[in-house]
Amino acid sequence: MPFTQWLIYRIPALWLGLIIVSLFVAISISGLLLVRKFIPHHKLKVHNDVAGAIFSTLGVAYTVLLAFVVVIVWQNFDKARVNVEMEANCLVDIYRDSIAFSRSFQGKTQALLKDYTDVVVNEEWEMLARGGQSPKTRELLSDIWFEYSSYEPITENEKIFLAESVRKLNNMGELRRLRLLDARTGVHPILWLILIIGGTTTIMFTFFFGSENLRAQITMASMLALVIALILYTMLLLDFPFTGALSIPSDAFETIPRL
Repeated sequence: MPFTQWLIYRIPALWLGLIIVSLFVAISISGLLLVRKFIPHHKLKVHNDVAGAIFSTLGVAYTVLLAFVVVIVWQNFDKARVNVEMEANCLVDIYRDSIAFSRSFQGKTQALLKDYTDVVVNEEWEMLARGGQSPKTRELLSDIWFEYSSYEPITENEKIFLAESVRKLNNMGELRRLRLLDARTGVHPILWLILIIGGTTTIMFTFFFGSENLRAQITMASMLALVIALILYTMLLLDFPFTGALSIPSDAFETIPRL
């Protein structure tokens, strides 16, 4: 389990948010006070023009990178949610189309599809939060595949429905694999390191502005740290779609009409 996934899995969302925000704000306040202890504000004030220009460039560069990653993380989260809904839709379609086959085949496949749905909701979804999967779900999917691959259609109608059911079964298997991949794949650790270093550097740059009103400067630096911390915290919550407080629920499977 990646470290970022472990954080949102083990630590409650509220406490994790307070820790991240407190850490960034503490860095901004303590760092500013430390710099002021050794360098008086009138010496820093001389370089405000140069520092302002550099800080603007740094801020724009970091903002662009941050916005880009936030958009990607949000799109991946939304795509994972859509994939779950499509997987559930395929399951419903396969169940419904099974009525076109013989009663014995219909009974076997419908029972397997019911079991598959129950295991996904009651067992595998909890494992997804840890980036895992249920072996039982994989076995049930293999059993469903065996039933369809060994079935010999008799009528032309059965041939049509069999081809369509196999296509949807293929789609369901692919969507499940994507779901399992999304459950354990997040932003690369190197990118997280760059974002954290960039955010910390941006905050630290505020230490070298010379302001006569120390309280005002502390307030502004703290507000900047707060905004950066909240954005990083939001990214962290969305990074793994099936883990944490903002995880994708199993509603798409639970709200399926009783199979």
